[in-house]
Amino acid sequence: MKAVRAIVAGAVLAMAICAVPLQALAQQSIIDRWYDALLKADRAALSELLADDATITLDDLDVTQSKAEFIASMDEWETAAKGATIRHKIESEVGDTTMVLTCYDFPGNDMTMREMFTTRDGRIVANTQSTVGDGCETP
Repeated sequence: MKAVRAIVAGAVLAMAICAVPLQALAQQSIIDRWYDALLKADRAALSELLADDATITLDDLDVTQSKAEFIASMDEWETAAKGATIRHKIESEVGDTTMVLTCYDFPGNDMTMREMFTTRDGRIVANTQSTVGDGCETP
């Protein structure tokens, strides 16, 4: 019986230790999938990643879009992003909120953005984007 208790206690301890790294991996996976889908203007993948009540806020333009409005904007984005690359680096994670530094490298120009993602139940409920500067020294 002592052996069973020791195994159970060890398993509980291992799960507690791994909970935070697993959450961080899940957040990174969502972020990676977001940028992959965004670069391809993959409406189906973006729709799957976004919660039904998601909002996308473009601080510099003072615009907030619903999920439907954001997906509808993909026609224009697809044209603008042709030939572009996107690089990103996670700066910090606190709970369900992840801060990301992102380089949007378009054929004619590039810019660095800071993006904040908030997730719930494995889906993005909010994305807020602000320009950090022209050029892409990082990430």
